[in-house]
Amino acid sequence: MCGIAGIIEPKGKETIEKMTQAILHRGPDDDGYFVDNSVALGMRRLSIIDLSRGKQPISSVDERYQIFFNGEIYNYKEIKKELPDYPFKTESDTEVILAGYIKWGDGVLGRLRGMFTFAIYDTKEKKVFLARDFFGIKPLYYWASAGQIKAFSSEIKSFLEIPGFKPEVNDTAVYNYLSYQYNPLTETFFKNVYKLPPGHSMTIDVLSGAGTIKKYWQFEFRQDADMRSEEGAERIKGVMKDSVAHHMIADVPVGSFLSGGIDSSIIATLMQSVRGEKKTRPNDPSHSVGQIKTFTVGFESLSEGREAKETSDPLGTDHHEITVGADQYFEALPEAVWHFDEPVADPSALGIYFLSKEARRHVKVVLSGEGSDELFGGYNIYLAPIASAKLKWLPQVVLKLFLQLPFEYFGKNYLRRAATRLEDWYIGQKYFNESIFQRDEIRKIWKGEPLEFNSLKSLYKNISHLSDSTKMQYVDIHTWLVGDILAKADKMTMAHSLELRVPFLDREVARVAATIPDKFKWRGGETKYLLRKAFENILPESVRTRRKLGFPTPIKNWLTEDRTELYDTILNNIYIKSHLDVAEIKKIINDHLAKRRDNSRKIYLLLMLALWYNAFINHGHS
Repeated sequence: MCGIAGIIEPKGKETIEKMTQAILHRGPDDDGYFVDNSVALGMRRLSIIDLSRGKQPISSVDERYQIFFNGEIYNYKEIKKELPDYPFKTESDTEVILAGYIKWGDGVLGRLRGMFTFAIYDTKEKKVFLARDFFGIKPLYYWASAGQIKAFSSEIKSFLEIPGFKPEVNDTAVYNYLSYQYNPLTETFFKNVYKLPPGHSMTIDVLSGAGTIKKYWQFEFRQDADMRSEEGAERIKGVMKDSVAHHMIADVPVGSFLSGGIDSSIIATLMQSVRGEKKTRPNDPSHSVGQIKTFTVGFESLSEGREAKETSDPLGTDHHEITVGADQYFEALPEAVWHFDEPVADPSALGIYFLSKEARRHVKVVLSGEGSDELFGGYNIYLAPIASAKLKWLPQVVLKLFLQLPFEYFGKNYLRRAATRLEDWYIGQKYFNESIFQRDEIRKIWKGEPLEFNSLKSLYKNISHLSDSTKMQYVDIHTWLVGDILAKADKMTMAHSLELRVPFLDREVARVAATIPDKFKWRGGETKYLLRKAFENILPESVRTRRKLGFPTPIKNWLTEDRTELYDTILNNIYIKSHLDVAEIKKIINDHLAKRRDNSRKIYLLLMLALWYNAFINHGHS
């Protein structure tokens, strides 16, 4: 795992060194650079595979091509067998990518199984080829100005080190953040700084600065209507075990996060199984005989230790649990915001931050369960269209009559959903009336003219043939997963130089998940039915049937205590005072303190925005 960066600038050695120093946490073990009269490229390395010879950049035999790589390719040994004529100098997955690119061009992307961003510089053609993995597990940003690509990096903070780069707030991103709790746009919170989308590549002509973006992969549901339950369960079990085995490949110790829910329990159970089968490889640190290390975090009264132990005790893992208090949590927020680059108002992200800090004391790599809910249908909200279907007998005129009643009542949101097309209410893990700030609230609190909300029309256009519940999965995979789940997973683990791997977001696992018909995803009010069935008699029954846990955070109670300093951070923030209605924000805070209304998520969202602005725009990071 590494951090990569580049600037399209002649002889930019000093600048690229500063850019990579800004992301030192992504790779404290080593660095590497390539500089010529057109570009300056660099990286920071976290050594995981081929520790002694994997130094980057790795060049082709004729030195025409230079590669800088962030990520892991789990099938690199299989790909290497397809390249028998290439004179490899290392045992690293990085060099396999380079050799594959030289032979197949961008066709190498379709062969890769893993998480990655990489840059390959063709010194002859003067072009840089960039690529980001299928689901967007690893981040890649680029700075464009006056129609030219100026620089790229694994983290936005690298751009702050470039002479001439001025950080300016992208108001449209903030406007959308108020609803989504993350930035759903391609352009970031910084004007002229963009994300390369998942499953895309970019070719930069370094002489002109022109960049060409190309989509190389697209996730699609291809449901198998003839699938039998037992057959599907066996396929899931087999592909998950294979994925976990591949994700354990490393030359350093590998552990696992364990929340007590089914997803992380599957990972930990399969890791222990794989490790037990590798007793013939005593010199392989990733598969050494004995206990795997598992890690759980809790927040004062909301500890998940008991649930996690229902998995860790039967498996006999070397289990570590930490508990985080309110003061500790809020003291860490500014540092966490700095690592995020863009605010993500998900309180559970700090759970990963503290968990990673503890895990890094014991291991260098952890496996985790991100992506399972999106691929296998795990969120309870996916059941909403199934429940709404029960109201089809009710005439629309009657539905509308109930909705016109001038007061809120239990079940009104249920009726709203039943009376509205999915495309008009679902925005990815939320619907308009469940957003942190609802759309009408944003227009009320925002000073000046309303801005544009992110449109999902192009996504919905691709999936008109799917059921509403499967449409929700598809929308989440392309929005919530990359914007919230994977963003916090990458940034909070890399803050502590810990590599996180996600076996559920393996290309082969996704291929199987895409074939599962609706009847095997949701049954009798249960989510992830077939995934749960696949691990029947393998996981403890209490774990196998448990509803989703995550890392719950008592933010509601914490923010009803006296947090004057935090509230002042919001109310005195320059950006908030100039763009939002402070009087309305004071009312939001006072209503929460008086326990008239739970406004904790709104307050938290505004706090993260204020801290981000103070760190990146107003004062910079101290």
